[in-house]
Amino acid sequence: MNRRGPGLLGAMARTAVVAGTASAVGGRVQRRQQAKFAEQDAEQAAEPQAEQQAAEPQTQQAAEPPPDDPISQLERLAALKKQGILTDAEFAAQKNRILAE
Repeated sequence: MNRRGPGLLGAMARTAVVAGTASAVGGRVQRRQQAKFAEQDAEQAAEPQAEQQAAEPQTQQAAEPPPDDPISQLERLAALKKQGILTDAEFAAQKNRILAE
């Protein structure tokens, strides 16, 4: 018998090697892309938090009046009442406490 090529078994073996290599390379590329996208997502999520944290100290300094100032305390109480955080009774009790000082 005169063979002219690798034959059926050889062709199948070569196909299996090529397919396995392609699968391994494709899997590696996919893992790298997922890691890259996860890193980008983490950076994007961190940016607003960093901006918010940078803005908070300025906001807190501007929003927090001295604790001895009764007008500022009453304004804060009124804002809490308006937001629905304090009830009318709680607001009245705190207002009386501040005015009595």
